[in-house]
Amino acid sequence: MEEMVRGAERKSAGKETQAGSRLWSIFCVMFKIGCITFGGGWSIIAQLQEEFVDRRHWMEEEELVDYISIGRSLPGIMIINISVLSGYRMAGFFGAVSAAFGLSLPAIICIAIVTMFYTSIKDNVWAAKALNGVRCAVIPIILAAAVRLKDKSLTSKIGYVLAVLALAVCTFTDVNKILVVVSGGAVGLLLLAVKRRGEKA
Repeated sequence: MEEMVRGAERKSAGKETQAGSRLWSIFCVMFKIGCITFGGGWSIIAQLQEEFVDRRHWMEEEELVDYISIGRSLPGIMIINISVLSGYRMAGFFGAVSAAFGLSLPAIICIAIVTMFYTSIKDNVWAAKALNGVRCAVIPIILAAAVRLKDKSLTSKIGYVLAVLALAVCTFTDVNKILVVVSGGAVGLLLLAVKRRGEKA
């Protein structure tokens, strides 16, 4: 009986160690992403896919696409929303906290440092040129992430049509992006209802 209890305790301790290791991994990866990624939320998507979908297999591509859609639609900072959802999927509540804190910490440290030296760098030509170069480099990273997620997002001809229409609306009008996302979801539900009604008929 004692051996069974000790075995259960060892198994429970092993699970706790594994959970703690995953939380630490989530924090470290998100901290690294926060340190090396520039250009806003969209440029971070490629890093999330590489680290958690391709390398560790802790999420599926479809899940990441869903979290992007939800995070974009919710109030607040898009990438923090996505990080919380992804962290919760991988390790529950504390995974969400680890992901959000790990991603935010580099920005908090950088902002604190920049604030201290802002007066000496605000008119620095070299700093301005370096930031311009970073912004140019971010564009292909965003495009690469979009291409890699395309296969899981655009699964039909109607999907391609909706994507083109959404791109046109976002590019040439001032329509709120949240309205575009919500409209896309509504159209998807409508198409599903029509499809099911046709199958029943």
